[in-house]
Amino acid sequence: MMGLLVAAAHAQTVTVRETGSNEPVPHAAIYSMHAGKVISTDASGQVSLEQLAGLDTLHVRMVGYLPAAISMEEVRASDYTLWLKPSPILLSEVVVSAYQKESMRQSSLQIQALELAQLQERGTHSLTDILSTIPGVSSLGTGPGISKPVIRGLYGNRILVLFSGLRFDNQQWQDEHGLGLADIGISRVEVIKGPFSLLYGTEALGGLINIMEERAPVPMTLEADAGIKVHSNTAGGTVQAGIKANRGNRWYRLRLASTSHADYSDGKGDRVLNSRFKGQYFKGSYGFQKGRWMSENHYHLSYNKFGFIFNDLEGFFEADERWSRQMTGPHHIVLLNMFTSLNEIELASSRLELNAGIQSNLRQEDEGGAELSLQMHLLTGQYALRWTKALNSRWSTTLANSSSYERNTNYGRRKIVPDAHIAESTLSGYLKHRGDKLTLEWGGGGGFRQISTLLTPTVNSAEKEIDPFSQLRLFANGMMGASFSPAEAWNLKLNLATGVRAPNLAELSANGLHEGIYTYELGDPDMDNERNINADAELSYTGSQASFSLSGFYNHFDGYIYLEPTGEEWFGFPVYRFRQHDARIYGAESSLSIHPSRLPGWSLSATWSGLVGELDKDNYLPWMPAQQLKPEIRYEQKDRDKPAFYGFANAALVFSKQQVNAEEQSSPAYQLINAGMGYRFHKGQAAYTLGLAANNLLNAAYFDHLSRLKNFGQLNMGRNVTLNLKINLSQTLKTKN
Repeated sequence: MMGLLVAAAHAQTVTVRETGSNEPVPHAAIYSMHAGKVISTDASGQVSLEQLAGLDTLHVRMVGYLPAAISMEEVRASDYTLWLKPSPILLSEVVVSAYQKESMRQSSLQIQALELAQLQERGTHSLTDILSTIPGVSSLGTGPGISKPVIRGLYGNRILVLFSGLRFDNQQWQDEHGLGLADIGISRVEVIKGPFSLLYGTEALGGLINIMEERAPVPMTLEADAGIKVHSNTAGGTVQAGIKANRGNRWYRLRLASTSHADYSDGKGDRVLNSRFKGQYFKGSYGFQKGRWMSENHYHLSYNKFGFIFNDLEGFFEADERWSRQMTGPHHIVLLNMFTSLNEIELASSRLELNAGIQSNLRQEDEGGAELSLQMHLLTGQYALRWTKALNSRWSTTLANSSSYERNTNYGRRKIVPDAHIAESTLSGYLKHRGDKLTLEWGGGGGFRQISTLLTPTVNSAEKEIDPFSQLRLFANGMMGASFSPAEAWNLKLNLATGVRAPNLAELSANGLHEGIYTYELGDPDMDNERNINADAELSYTGSQASFSLSGFYNHFDGYIYLEPTGEEWFGFPVYRFRQHDARIYGAESSLSIHPSRLPGWSLSATWSGLVGELDKDNYLPWMPAQQLKPEIRYEQKDRDKPAFYGFANAALVFSKQQVNAEEQSSPAYQLINAGMGYRFHKGQAAYTLGLAANNLLNAAYFDHLSRLKNFGQLNMGRNVTLNLKINLSQTLKTKN
């Protein structure tokens, strides 16, 4: 026994290795059935011994390997090594944004994830464009700098974004406001399709996007990196550098980045004036572990400027030099500060998670006269509390509570929505049963949202139609689902869930001229909450040489909110009002991947997605994406001892969109060809990655149906070639005596 204690004192890490090759297995999931704790190995297949403190029997899962279970005594006896046997059947990844951190196969939710390497190799301009590679996810954009994700036809406040563990809101309730987040300094993005209001409250009725910061480095390691990405179409790009170190029980990170882009050119070679954008970023993190308390603390600062486009812009804004980045025309200015603290505490037989943070978002608009006309500041404080307990080897339960307070304040001369206070709190419970082949889930909960608007000149003063108001909105949600795996390769998911969304400030209280799109908008404080019920089904097969999935969904809405013209005018500007009608969105997605064993490294895949969005009054919903078919062929070297090469070619075959809202234009079909290649190699303590990607390789001139620019006769981006170079340095830290 004394020998074991001595060995433990000297061992810094536990390593997960592949049986036979002895190679480390990075990002393997280690968890305890009783503690409900999940820990991922780092890029070297290691996890610190301190992170495993208090755990008894460890369960290990990783894609491509058979699951394993081993006691801590056996871990010590094997010189702190866990062994995994390769499997011809590919297992699911672990998901962290659901109620419990576990295999995706053990959840009835529709979940997909993208890792950092996948985020970097596509040569896209924004995080939203990267997410559009997922079936059922699209991008609603006003040029490459301003875009927001669309999940199964839903966007804006119908999609909840988690950033560093907490709800993210940068006042993107208008169509021409983008998500405003870059892929700088993040490690992974998870997308959940369908309502998840049960856990996250209002605004998650269409789906969830979870953006996670980069991971801590290997214990007792210092890592530094620098990278540059250059885009040909906008003659711009991004430079960034970062450093992080892990001393075993504490780690830190610093990252700086800057991006700058000129106006883009369409497939005809014509410049789209004022589509330029630029930004500066800073991130800092500090994490530590004290006993059973693990804490990650992140600070994020970004300062972005986005040129925006409206009709007849050429007559309003005089063209400058072709590659100019000067913001002399109309543009948005967004200053974002965020601090978040993510904490996990291992209790005697349960786990407690507490995430808390504060966010300051200042949005300004310059109409082109070097004067800030609109200035809005949104201050948000929030927390999310989650308690998880394993009742026995098969049953577990989770209780969750999240609360937030938001204050919106206007400082500019132009105002669209009033000053307001918004408070929200939710409470939910969740029960899960894990059988050998069948997993069952149930959940229920509710909450409230308090909205109070204040007297704001030019919005709700005496001569205006909408007076200040205060209202309490109550809501309740439920879900149930099942995941059935009759064999290791097969999985069937069924899920039924409800969602809710309280109308946002613009929908309730807008009362002013929206100069960016030249419309006068009127809200309605008497609107009901937007509610939906969604049914999901997915069948998937994951084999040694092929995999496929087929999913379908039906989403019914009570009181779907949209903007409708009234036929009236205000001093020559058309008047629009927010309306409500019942609606439904239904569709399907499928994917197929073939990776023959006789051709190692090669794979052939294809995805398809399509949906229909209808209003009950015999009209179609606006901004519904067109059907898409995306085939791809890819080669990637798998030998870890040699330099790695990858290459891919894919196409986006987008069908014409004729089922459109009465206020929309139909869109013709188009085809895009994309390709890319990359090379990764090590030299000494440095790792190098060189990537080249070409999007719209044939320079097609096209209108995407979800591009707001098509309303102004502006085509989407033409050919763009992206060069990406990144250097990573790693050094082992000396242990203090």
